[in-house]
This record gives sequence, structure tokens and C-alpha cells, in this order.
Amino acid sequence: MSISRRSVILSALAGTATVGGWSAATTATAAPAVATASPPGDVVGKVTVGYQGWFACKGDGAPINSWWHWSANAGQPPSPSNTTIASWPEMKEYEKSYATAYGNLGSGAPATLFSSWDQQTVDTHFRWMQENGCDTAALQRFNPFGAEGPTRDAMAQKVRQSAEAHGRKFYIMYDVTDWTAMQSQIKDDWTSKMKAHTASGAYAKQNGKPVVCIWGFGFSDPGRPFEPAPCLDVVNWFKSQGCYVIGGVPTHWRTGTEDSRPGFSDVYHAFNMISPWMVGRISNVDQADQFYRDNNGPDQLDCDAHGIDYQPCVIPGDLQGRARAHGELMWRQFYNLVRIGVQGFYISMFDEYNEGNQIAKTAETAADVPTGSGIWALDEDGTRCSSDYYLRLTNDGGRMLKGQIALTAVRPTVPLPGGGGPTQPTGDLALRRPATASSTTQSYGPGNAVDGNAGTYWESANNAFPQWLQVDLGSAYTVKRLVLALPPDQAWATRTQTVAVLGSANGTTFTTLSGAAGRTFNPASGNTATITLPAAVTTRYVRLQFTANTGWPAGQLSSLSVYAD
Repeated sequence: MSISRRSVILSALAGTATVGGWSAATTATAAPAVATASPPGDVVGKVTVGYQGWFACKGDGAPINSWWHWSANAGQPPSPSNTTIASWPEMKEYEKSYATAYGNLGSGAPATLFSSWDQQTVDTHFRWMQENGCDTAALQRFNPFGAEGPTRDAMAQKVRQSAEAHGRKFYIMYDVTDWTAMQSQIKDDWTSKMKAHTASGAYAKQNGKPVVCIWGFGFSDPGRPFEPAPCLDVVNWFKSQGCYVIGGVPTHWRTGTEDSRPGFSDVYHAFNMISPWMVGRISNVDQADQFYRDNNGPDQLDCDAHGIDYQPCVIPGDLQGRARAHGELMWRQFYNLVRIGVQGFYISMFDEYNEGNQIAKTAETAADVPTGSGIWALDEDGTRCSSDYYLRLTNDGGRMLKGQIALTAVRPTVPLPGGGGPTQPTGDLALRRPATASSTTQSYGPGNAVDGNAGTYWESANNAFPQWLQVDLGSAYTVKRLVLALPPDQAWATRTQTVAVLGSANGTTFTTLSGAAGRTFNPASGNTATITLPAAVTTRYVRLQFTANTGWPAGQLSSLSVYAD
């Protein structure tokens, strides 16, 4: 089988092309109005979530009769050696569940899973959408002419029923991966089966037209080998059927490079809406900001120039890859995209427990995942989050898109409901937390100082003191001690850097926690410098202010560790 977007993480390198001189300096400080390519509808001005609905279990009655998408060998129940599971679902609200071959959960309860075939499962998911501001669901539909077809056909009806019951919208999102006869069969499937669902009041309409998405045209991998001509034919055919057509396109669609085949510009610009893929492209706030500068802003300008709506993908982050930073990664995307005036969000995904980028309810702690499975719960970074945290975060992101709350870079969503905040983590509070800096030389970015790798480092612009490096702890925590380090390599000769420590509750107003002083780094003693604050303080943002360096005319740091004791 060819490579699928469900089973591979492509390069995270962002493109660097720009359009119209886009730069961070062109952004607004308040949320702009939605652009005018299309007026608000069921996708413009709305939050759309990708919905798989592709989980089945032996004994659930589904025609596919297997552990569909739960197991590597779908004929056998999932276990630590036979699994496709990256994140474990929170199971408390499902009326039916199915026993797996995993050991018991940390709580001692049996490890069971849901089936999408059960209508109550789909109803539960659409109720969560209703409760958390998810306006529209894009139902994934892969090649329906094989063994999966009958199950996928029935899932479309189940989704329709739940969308109608919970006041949500839905539309069909065709994924052309490995669909050899796509050009003719996709038209047949729409005409003979899926078009009938547009009669439902829950079927999404935009500009008065039923919405259809086609995901996969132009990707430069073996699973989607199509040439531009048949792809353009399919787009224009759907438009001739009176449809509003969304393109799920490569990340670098605009430049025709990296994950995009060249020669697809006419295909991309034939779509009514462009929705570039993002899963696997970013894993921290710095990378989200890079995409904002180099991809999202220029993409929006290109779409504006061609009268196309722009619906960028927002990801919560790979939970198993520990990229979420309890909501900071996702919120930075919401903030960046609202301030360039995007026409909508596409959340990837609602229920993608296979890739660990789901927003649906997820195991909160080790008590909720199978013992010894190696699967991380939502508290993997030491911050306790409720199982519905990423649903609530999506709700707030949607409210900001719609102007119902002010544009804010500070995540308003608390990890625990009812005003509860995170508990104080133990260990290094700064490890893998979002880091920023006043400047960067070449590729020596601020994230290098919190990545846990002693060999990578941040370096500021040269000959331009003062400079600063800052880490966002995610919430206000008690801080007493900092350990600064340079690479332990003996090539780093002894040097003294003049560094002050500042703290802030909001990232804007800072107070001095430890005054400027010479901090000596000597490779013979580990190349570290410890700063103990005069008294423990509570702060969210920790900033190091560099004003001198005897070894090089720039601020330099390979590690910033922050401790409560």
C-alpha cells in the first residue's frame, strides 16, 4: 500500500517564499474582519473539525467485522504489540465498549475501546461538538469501492443523523490516497450515493452551495500520483454540479515545492477554498510563528488575490510526541491565524487517536491508560488537564475567530474547569516550554535552550547588546533557582556573560528577580552557572537579559533550567 497522510509524518521544514512583501510587521494588533471572498456560511467564519468515524471492533455488527484502525492486525484485538493507537480515549461516556488485549488501566479498570459503528458513539461525539463550538464536521471518505465501502456508506448516514440531532453541519471530504480509478469513481460515488445527503438541512452549504472537499491533489508522494489534468477535471466537474469545492492541499501548495508537485497552480486556484495540510509540520510555538511568517500570511494574500477562501489547518499537537505544551501550541496557531484574517479553521483532527492529534476527550492521567503501554495521558508535561481540555480550547479559539472574545496571545482556557489551574510540576519547569528571544543568529533559535539537548544552543544577533531569551512556563509557578548552561564541549572556552533574571505574569510587564551580574561558564566544571533568587517568586514568564559576553559578542545559551527549589 502507498504512503498515506494517516501513517507518515512528512518534513517539518517550512517554505520561505513570500507574497506581497508579507512579514510579521504587517500584522494587525486586533482581529481583522473576515476577508470578502465569501460571506459567512457553514465553513467561512466557522470552526470545522476533521471527523474520521473509522473505528470498529469485533462484535459491533459493522460490515468490516474487524478492529478497524485500532489494531495493526485488524483480525486480533489491540495490544502493546498489535496496535495503531497513539492516544487513549477517555471512555466514561460510551454506553458500549469492547475489551482489548491490553492490560488494565492504571486505575485497575479493564482497557476497553469504543466503536464508531455504534450510533451512541457518533451521537456522543456530535454532542461534544455542540457543547464546544465545533460548527461543522468534515467526514473523511476514502476509496469506497473496496472492502471498507459498506461500512463507510453507513457511517455517512450515522453522521448525518447525529448532525441533525445536535444542530451541527457536516460535509463529505474525499481523500484520494491510493484511489487508482479516482477520476471516474469519485464522480460516480457522489452522484449515486453521497449527493443524496445534501437534502439534509444539516449538510453544510457555503454561498448557497453544498460543500465538498477533495484532499490529496498535488501531494508529491506515491499514494497520490495524479497529473494536474485529471485533478482539474474533477474540481471543475464538482463545481459544474453546483458544489462549493474545498481543496485539502500540500503545505507548500503556493510555491509548488517540498510536499507539493510542480505544475499544480491551476488546480489549486480552481478551488473555492484552500486548506493546506499541517500535521507533522510544527511541534512548538517557535515553529508556529515561523509558519505564520513564511506560510500563513503569504497564503492568505495569494488566496485574496485569486478570490479564494483560506481555511488553514490547526493542530493540537502530537500528544505521544509531547508537543502540546498543555494548549500553548494550539493557542498560538489560533492567535496567529485570527490576526491575519483567515476565513475559517480546520481542526485536525477531532477523533484521530491513531496520530495522537485528537481534540476529542482523552485520558487525563496514567490512571486512565493501560499500564505499561507507553501511551502518554494529557498530563504528560506535569500539568493536569481535563479530558475535554482541547475541546474547550477549540471553543475559545472559535470565539476569537468570530469576534466574540478579544484577540489575545494569552490562552484564556484553564487546563481544569471551574477556574482550577495546573498543579506545580516537579523538575525542570522550562523543559520543552515555548521559548522566544529578542533575536537569533542563523539557525540557533531560542527553542534550543529548552530542548533538553546540551549540544544545541541559542545565539543572539552579534554586536547588539542588550539581548534577551525568554521561556513561558505555561502558568504561574513558584521559581527559586535557575541553571544556565553552554555546550560542555571543551571548544567552548571559559567566558563570563552578564545576565539579569526578570519575571512576568503576562509576558509584557517584567520585574527584576535577580540583578545583572557576571555569570561564569567554565567547561572544566560543566559549563554551567546557577542563579539562586533571593526569595522564591511566583511567575509565568522567565526572561534572561544579556548585556555582555567575554567570549563572543552575543548572548549564548544551550540550556535554561528553572526549578522551584
